[in-house]
Amino acid sequence: MNHKLNRWSWLQAAVLMLYASLLMAAQPAQDIEIDDEPGVRDIEHPDWFSETFLDLREDLQEARAAGKLGIILYFGQKDCAYCEALMQVNFGREKDIVDYTRKNFNVIAIDIWGSREVTGMDGKTLTESEYAASMKTDLTPTLMFYTDDPDRPFILRGYYPPYKFRAVLEYIVDGYYKTETLRDYMARADPPAKFDTSDMVEEDFFESPPYALDRSHFPAEQPLLVFFEQHDCHACDILHSDPIRDPVVQRMLGSFEVVQLDMWSDTPVLLPDGEKSTAKEWAEKLGIFYAPTLVFFDEQGKEVMRVASVVKLYRLRGILEYVLKKGYQTSPTYQRWREEQQNSATTE
Repeated sequence: MNHKLNRWSWLQAAVLMLYASLLMAAQPAQDIEIDDEPGVRDIEHPDWFSETFLDLREDLQEARAAGKLGIILYFGQKDCAYCEALMQVNFGREKDIVDYTRKNFNVIAIDIWGSREVTGMDGKTLTESEYAASMKTDLTPTLMFYTDDPDRPFILRGYYPPYKFRAVLEYIVDGYYKTETLRDYMARADPPAKFDTSDMVEEDFFESPPYALDRSHFPAEQPLLVFFEQHDCHACDILHSDPIRDPVVQRMLGSFEVVQLDMWSDTPVLLPDGEKSTAKEWAEKLGIFYAPTLVFFDEQGKEVMRVASVVKLYRLRGILEYVLKKGYQTSPTYQRWREEQQNSATTE
């Protein structure tokens, strides 16, 4: 009996993975039209979002009692272009993403600057703003998935195009998060293409190999920025053809040591902590699953931030400035630092 069940579970898993693979392969290369220039936006949450007293323990219990897998906390903010894209593009797909999300989760909105009280899974009560800061919601939107283990939520930071977003939902709903990393799941559902190195976009500011990034003995003169990319990557092409071409971005990148790595390659790398590794092993260690992912390190080799989602011009500019001005030394998150800078500019 157990043998038959195991065979059936294996067959189910194979069918689900085939479906995920076909779904992702069927999607056309997408450049989501996001204008992230600061401005006023009329962002409305869908009417199917849950209105609760923000006691997350009770919210999770109610969702499970209703036969759902759990809850999703949506951390957003007013006038966020990426939050707007999530609401209009991803949650605009009624018969696909919306139905699938509502079937499996209750979604609860948290304003990262809000003052409502939130009782977390640990029983502590904080304001929305305090709770968002404690969860390091650096980039909005951030989605936090609470399922059967309230102590270990799955966190998705930033905006992802619909086909990637749907794949993440299936990764959680089908239970793959319990046995494998999202990186491995994505690689099986949509195997990375392998071409020669000329397939990746080259930039004049990229350092040439060998990649000796060790900062464990002596601090470097500049912070380090690592572009983890892959071959046949439309999102990588968009990054290089739009935000990277901006003169302000180009100037700021000149103040970094910048390295491009194929996240699936065996290229040797001496890591910032002095360890010998390869690009693939390092990407796996860091949990890199999305291309392009930008990882920032300080002069001592400590990771200070990463961007593993869609990034357009103004967010990229802001993050480069945050790292160069060492905003991470005074503010717990990029969003907090950005708000402080804007408030300071308006009072001068």
